[in-house]
Amino acid sequence: MIKAGIIGATGYAGAELVRILTGHKDVQIVWYGSRSYIDQKFADIYRNFFRIVDARCLDDHMEELAEEADVIFTATPQGYCASVISEAILSKTKIIDLSADFRIKDVDIYEKWYGIKHQSPQFIGEAVYGLCEINREEIRQARLVANPGCYTTCSILTAYPLAKEGVIDMNTLIVDAKSGTSGAGRGAKVANLFCEVNENIKAYGVTTHRHTPEIEEQLSYAAGEPVLLNFTPHLVPMNRGILATEYASLKKPVTMEEVGRIYQEYYGGERFIRLLEPGTCPETRWVEGSNYVDIGFQIDARTGRIVMMGAIDNLVKGAAGQAVQNMNLMFGLPENEGLDLVPLFP
Repeated sequence: MIKAGIIGATGYAGAELVRILTGHKDVQIVWYGSRSYIDQKFADIYRNFFRIVDARCLDDHMEELAEEADVIFTATPQGYCASVISEAILSKTKIIDLSADFRIKDVDIYEKWYGIKHQSPQFIGEAVYGLCEINREEIRQARLVANPGCYTTCSILTAYPLAKEGVIDMNTLIVDAKSGTSGAGRGAKVANLFCEVNENIKAYGVTTHRHTPEIEEQLSYAAGEPVLLNFTPHLVPMNRGILATEYASLKKPVTMEEVGRIYQEYYGGERFIRLLEPGTCPETRWVEGSNYVDIGFQIDARTGRIVMMGAIDNLVKGAAGQAVQNMNLMFGLPENEGLDLVPLFP
């Protein structure tokens, strides 16, 4: 059995990790870390785990946890993992960090966008960006994985094949994305109160959202050229889900069939990417509670542009599910182990 520890177990992503790992036949959770609920029963915080999880929450204690766990998930705010990681810890356990601390390779860009000083830049080069469908082989060998952000997972996977094949003009790429409120975390914020979000939709982080440089960096690798794009997120009054709608000019005329073949070449064998029938638009309701990414596209011959669309559950493929997918790769397990989750509906 793989012994797993979760730091930040009582946040939304942490609780989703507990849900998925509880059903994973090869994993035993040995540490439910939570500074806010030390010594409280996990099932008293999340009553859906009543008579399923009997453990109490523990403090962080990364050094102690490294002695007990084969893998540590850090579902924590930016800056935490970088502040506690060390060579001694990495020599004893593997780490999957769900924050942004090791996603961006340029430390100056990280510090500019996140407004904090990076505490462990020496590990940035080693960290593998944990987008499984793209970096699978590197993840298998990793001891430190930077789990991608939710918006970024959806945005990158939706555009990646066409960026890689040079089909779209990357200078024209615009990403317009909508997310449910769980993406903002469990902390109490006035802007996230029911009366503030219900019957409303709003853009936020316009030109400043922290996932922008992450999307740009990864798509730059794919396109083989620097990518500068517009990314605008929106908050919509639902619990879960992300829908990314992406627009770009085509470099040359292509047919729906030609684009479909490109997507099929890249993703046809992927367990968790579902390519929709031509002209079908993804919907968040059809991926809720699952690790799937649904991708569709439409060509606008009139404007010479293509519209690419992707949908994920932000807490699963956008966070906990992807982290478990990474863990499976790191430990040589079937990639879908514990993740064959049928989407919930209604």
